[in-house]
Amino acid sequence: MTDGPLIVQSDKTLLLEVDHPGAEAARRDIAPFAELERAPEHVHTYRITPLGLWNAQAAGHDGEQVVHALLRHSRYAVPQALLVDIVETMGRYGRLTIEKDPAQGLVLRTTDRPVLEEVLRHRKIEPLLGARIDPDTVAVHPSERGHLKQQLLKIGWPAEDLAGYVDGEAHPIALREEGWEMRPYQRQAVEGFWHGGSGVVVLPCGAGKTIVGAAAMAAAQATTLILVTNTVAARQWKDELLRRTSLTEQEIGEYSGTRKEIRPVTIATYQVLAVRRQGVYSHLELLDARDWGLVVYDEVHLLPAPIFRMTADLQARRRLGLTATLVREDGREGDVFSLIGPKRFDAPWKDIEAQGWIAPADCVEVRVTLTESERMAYAVAEPDERYRLASCTPAKDRVVEQLVERHTGEPTLVIGQYLDQLATLAERLDAPIITGATPVAERQRLYGAFRAGELGLLVVSKVANFSIDLPEASVAIQVSGTFGSRQEEAQRLGRVLRPKVDGRTAHFYTVVSRDTVDADFAAHRQRFLAEQGYAYRIIDASDL
Repeated sequence: MTDGPLIVQSDKTLLLEVDHPGAEAARRDIAPFAELERAPEHVHTYRITPLGLWNAQAAGHDGEQVVHALLRHSRYAVPQALLVDIVETMGRYGRLTIEKDPAQGLVLRTTDRPVLEEVLRHRKIEPLLGARIDPDTVAVHPSERGHLKQQLLKIGWPAEDLAGYVDGEAHPIALREEGWEMRPYQRQAVEGFWHGGSGVVVLPCGAGKTIVGAAAMAAAQATTLILVTNTVAARQWKDELLRRTSLTEQEIGEYSGTRKEIRPVTIATYQVLAVRRQGVYSHLELLDARDWGLVVYDEVHLLPAPIFRMTADLQARRRLGLTATLVREDGREGDVFSLIGPKRFDAPWKDIEAQGWIAPADCVEVRVTLTESERMAYAVAEPDERYRLASCTPAKDRVVEQLVERHTGEPTLVIGQYLDQLATLAERLDAPIITGATPVAERQRLYGAFRAGELGLLVVSKVANFSIDLPEASVAIQVSGTFGSRQEEAQRLGRVLRPKVDGRTAHFYTVVSRDTVDADFAAHRQRFLAEQGYAYRIIDASDL
């Protein structure tokens, strides 16, 4: 027994004592293969999963390194069965490889013949494969490369994709670093991605994921398709590329609901690609319009199902996913791993904050109490109506007014889910409102006025959750959300994390109705940020 900071348990959880002098070294060593689940004040909980181990294997870590990390930092004896299981789980990755054979084209090859025999008999895999070439090799139709990786992951035999990428149509792209320079972690992220070929970069909101994308484009020197969440995000990407790279207006196209431009660098929205008419995704011909050398997925954790299907057909292209969190409420992290690629770089939020690249944040939950009549209406309401009733209580409006007044002079966002609630708040606060119905030009005008300091207060719906760059926002007040979505909580906090010129702290308020599902959902929403080390203070509305 040593005095290590880590307790390794047979249920594959790792407990890390945060205040231990060796905690930082232990965290660095386990981060490549263990997923952080909870991060309260003193003991952080990590979990070892097959996907985490395969991610580590794909990034170049082997079972011996993982076992060594656990033995080195563990306070007590590590369960021997757990170590055996780790080595055997990691050993499953790479026994099947997808390769380019000069004579046969794309093939699935094995170093362990019984494994190949097993997968050949799987009813969902057999149709994806062609003729048996030799005892260890079977042909793969190029169009099934992604689908095959998906299915192999699901049955626990993830294939290592060694088939490489086409270069795509060459196009000169250079970074312009006059007046700015890439941050060290951004360089590391690009190097990790480029060395791996395809995969996901995880960085906090406000940490400059767009710059990582631009640098990857400069490394590829090829035509690029960038997929984003909405039209405003598309135009912000365009502005950033014009500012940071050698690209000109004529070289960047927008493919959205309002424009259909296909150029050497094309920025398309997920929505337009996911549009289906009479069973046909009519805009997917965009993918065939050019010989793309790189596909960038902004907010990759939000990929809709049609984009997953489309991505399965893009396996010959380099793919870069960008996100603040790989948490998906639908549990499809495995699809991101198999179709985009493994996690190539991950920077904890608090690390980036400690380096001064994002603002420190004070997270506060303000609890309000429903009136007797509201409580009765809530008690007899249908379950699917209760969240709306709890979320939209007028008691929250008064709290928002107090908070806005408390932070007078600080750029403030009021964020919510229900449009009638937001309309009421906008009227009470005499503030402009942005919803899905707000025309793109008007959204851009209001965001621009907010950035310029001409507007100090904006009421916004969930359209502002993603990819909206409002660097000066320093206060966010959340009145309702998409049920218990952890990723939405992270994105909303991200609206205020851009570093402030004067170094001030950001403030993130969540207004919650006690004794209701609103409070239950709030607790679930906060889990991801708690995992990142953010602590919520809870105060009563009467104490404001």
